[in-house]
Amino acid sequence: MDITPFILSFKLAALTTLILFLIALPLAWWLSQTASKSKPVLEALTALPIVLPPSVLGFYLLVALSPNSALGGFFEQLFGVKLVFSFVGLVVASCFYSLPFMVQPLQSGFEGLNRHMIEASYLAGKSKIQTVLKVALPNMKPSLMTALIITFAHTVGEFGVVLMVGGSIPDETKVASVAIYEMVEIMDYAQAHIYAAVMVLMSFFVLLSVYIFNHKQKTKIGLI
Repeated sequence: MDITPFILSFKLAALTTLILFLIALPLAWWLSQTASKSKPVLEALTALPIVLPPSVLGFYLLVALSPNSALGGFFEQLFGVKLVFSFVGLVVASCFYSLPFMVQPLQSGFEGLNRHMIEASYLAGKSKIQTVLKVALPNMKPSLMTALIITFAHTVGEFGVVLMVGGSIPDETKVASVAIYEMVEIMDYAQAHIYAAVMVLMSFFVLLSVYIFNHKQKTKIGLI
């Protein structure tokens, strides 16, 4: 069995999760603290990839990242990097597709914190960054772990968006989900079963680890 598609999938998921954490952390914090009238609009835009068909999102990303677009042309001219049918393009597309899976758990975790604890942090002279990193995050570990693990697992399982933007280039954009699709196309069900079984087991153990961790955290604070 060729494990390269799995390596590419895990590499893509790891990079996407890291980038999204850096992007989503300040966004989720702002959404949890603001009373702005624009909040529902931003929340809707953030959650759009959950309900939008992957083929639709993939199509618009393909157009937006193509060399003929302003963004795609900028990256190609300045950095010599093509955003379509490349691993870099997969990372960019995955960040859009998996954004709500990072933002929503973090936002929920921030909103569930005791506001007196946040106010006490400000009164103690801590900045917003210090409050988020040293006070908020340590007190919302279940939400943090859910955001990181679910984002990683969701990215590993991507198909529609990665196929539209990256295609199926061996050792470059042919991730595990695309490999399974191609095996089914050529009726190589034996290999497809193996690849699919690995994905099922990985998904199950990822979810199991989330629920076990959250259960232990609730037990520690006496909620169960």
